[in-house]
Amino acid sequence: MAIKKIITYPAEVLEKQCKPVQKFDKKLGKLLDDMYDTMIEHDGVGLAAPQIGMEERIAIVDIDNELGTIEMINPKIIKTSGEQNGPEGCLSFPNLFGEVTRPNYVKIEAYDRKGKKYTLEAEEFLARAIQHEIDHLDGILFTTKVTRYLEEDELKGVESE
Repeated sequence: MAIKKIITYPAEVLEKQCKPVQKFDKKLGKLLDDMYDTMIEHDGVGLAAPQIGMEERIAIVDIDNELGTIEMINPKIIKTSGEQNGPEGCLSFPNLFGEVTRPNYVKIEAYDRKGKKYTLEAEEFLARAIQHEIDHLDGILFTTKVTRYLEEDELKGVESE
């Protein structure tokens, strides 16, 4: 598959509201495969379409757990609860990390690559990663939610989304 170029801030596409996907076809499948390869190549745990220059509601997350890669097409957050505060990074902001407060639990509805609707519930780090990627689809950058930027010695184990 193809490794795509990661778009970095201040590119305008990163702050745009993405359009819903209309066609669930082989082209979409190839794009998802390319997004996965790109995310892995750049040591990320998530990637949204705007980060490769596309204004479509497509994102993936893979935190290396039993769920594997979660492909989210036209995702919607339908419920959140609780609170967690933790470190976040972003492939579109190389070497920048900050503490962000987000809900600890999230429930989403989305579609898979074949157009089948599904519901997913997540907590803790997976919930954080999913919310980070959905924010990208709404033109919201993690830097707008940072409560404190982190120094290099505080970054052990922090992964970029």
